[in-house]
Amino acid sequence: MQVTQQVMQLAADGDIGSITDGIKPDWAVFGAIGTKAKIIVGVVMAGAVLFLLGSAIIGAVHIRVGNQQHNTMETKKGQTMVASSLLGLFAVASMSTLFGIVYGFGI
Repeated sequence: MQVTQQVMQLAADGDIGSITDGIKPDWAVFGAIGTKAKIIVGVVMAGAVLFLLGSAIIGAVHIRVGNQQHNTMETKKGQTMVASSLLGLFAVASMSTLFGIVYGFGI
């Protein structure tokens, strides 16, 4: 209950930056790159996420059509598309963590 009151207070203040601060990635060792580079990386990651979500939706359509037509090859194609899209989404979402780990191993 208290969390919703805090969110309502933040929303009432009109400062969206204070709400989104909790979901921004922690750049850790890559925090020294410029703001333009961070924006470019964010846009590329958002584009990749949208592409992969679209691919997962198309895969779900293939599964649906394959099941309706009793076409196992179409269903398998859809399952492969959905699985690979979700794996790609996981990789893109955890990219900053993966880069941090690789950088840590390099030191």
